[in-house]
Amino acid sequence: MKNIVYTLLVALAFTSCQKEKKIGYIDNGIVINDFQEKIDLEAKFQTKEEAFKKKADSIGQAFQLEVQQTQITAQKSSKKKAQELMGGLQQKQQLLQQQMQFEQQQLTQNFQTEIDSLIIKVKDFVKDYGKTNGYTYILGTSDAAATVLYGTDENDLTKIVLDALNEAYKK
Repeated sequence: MKNIVYTLLVALAFTSCQKEKKIGYIDNGIVINDFQEKIDLEAKFQTKEEAFKKKADSIGQAFQLEVQQTQITAQKSSKKKAQELMGGLQQKQQLLQQQMQFEQQQLTQNFQTEIDSLIIKVKDFVKDYGKTNGYTYILGTSDAAATVLYGTDENDLTKIVLDALNEAYKK
């Protein structure tokens, strides 16, 4: 009988010493996609993309005019001269295509770099939020990778974290 009482007391002592774990989760997709800084970033790059397209169209139109003028000149020239003119056009076209491709890649790379930086910023924010608010774990989920299959609404921190992120961004 004494052993049972001592065992229960020891079990009670161990269970009372354990700190309750505070767990929450967020929907990564909602937090990232509805974060105002990401929306602004996408708008900024959309503007850059449109400016790039206008520039490419303008260069393309100017090149087309040059092609037409060169074709007219080539028709009036000797066969050798016409081949030289058309060869020069082909080289210029290749250079223009390489330049446009390079600029497009730079634009895409810059966007991806800023998105990656933004994701790190969100992760750091969630980490600090968890520490500040006494969470042992904050799990992430999304439609693409459903790591949280069920969670109560009281553990869903998506709106709280998103609102806090947007508030910090406004400052």
